[in-house]
Amino acid sequence: MNIKVKAVPLGEGFETNAYWIKNEDTGESLVIDPGFHPTRLIRMIREENVVAILLTHAHLDHIAGLEELRRETKAPVYIHPDEQEWLSDPRLNGSARFGMAPIICKPAEHELADGQELNLAGLNIQVLHTPGHSPGSCSFVIGKHCFAGDTLFFQSVGRTDLWGGSHKTLIDSIQDKLFELDDDTIVYPGHGPKTTIEAEKTHNPFVSGRMG
Repeated sequence: MNIKVKAVPLGEGFETNAYWIKNEDTGESLVIDPGFHPTRLIRMIREENVVAILLTHAHLDHIAGLEELRRETKAPVYIHPDEQEWLSDPRLNGSARFGMAPIICKPAEHELADGQELNLAGLNIQVLHTPGHSPGSCSFVIGKHCFAGDTLFFQSVGRTDLWGGSHKTLIDSIQDKLFELDDDTIVYPGHGPKTTIEAEKTHNPFVSGRMG
């Protein structure tokens, strides 16, 4: 498997990591979490064959650029069913609470399930339902690459004070799902720098030392 991963921080004040993942063997691509002001991302993928848009969850800063990217790529969207409704509800996706224009997206074409294996762009993608930051949060595992959304960060974890959040559920998701991945798995979070499973097991103050 020969893939290229490019993080594209989007949205001033949010700096949400959108990810462009290209299978160099097939020439096909995926995009994860198109956030605010996706012009830079769209320029990068304009000549690419984007076959799917994956959403780790439906908070405003992860979906604000969704419709613009859809128009550009015509690619189908994947989301967990617990947050399908959030795409079109500014109250649930959070845009209503920040005094900004409401974010209203069309429904996703496909819904995800825990343990599901997708084959997109010639890549095998394992879907892990990792709720806690939000009810439908998912992580996507491609070989030794894990795209964890706002579940796990470099030496931190996702906030749980938003609608449907639960700190206990979040920690359970990290320990029972993400920390079961190989230690050398690279974690690509929704914000900030990448890390590894081993580094977070060892150094993350929110979860290290709590295994077992």
